[in-house]
Amino acid sequence: MNDNHPRSAWSVYSRTVFIAFTAIALLLIAYEHRVHVLGILPWLLILACPLMHVFMYHGHGGHGGHSGHDHAGHGAGTNQPKKEADDV
Repeated sequence: MNDNHPRSAWSVYSRTVFIAFTAIALLLIAYEHRVHVLGILPWLLILACPLMHVFMYHGHGGHGGHSGHDHAGHGAGTNQPKKEADDV
């Protein structure tokens, strides 16, 4: 039988072993260096603010990047002046 595609260098078994080894190594590193990891969390929270501004508001284009576009029904006819009762 002749296969036209080359065999993958990574078998299913070797991929599973590699992923398990990497997961265990990351857990051990995180456990040993938890003081450093926990010390950096406040800075990651501060860094998240400008990143959320850029990715959620699409820069300075307004909410969702729809600046200058009127949406149907948004603000149309909602600001009607109140009728005042005439005092007699």
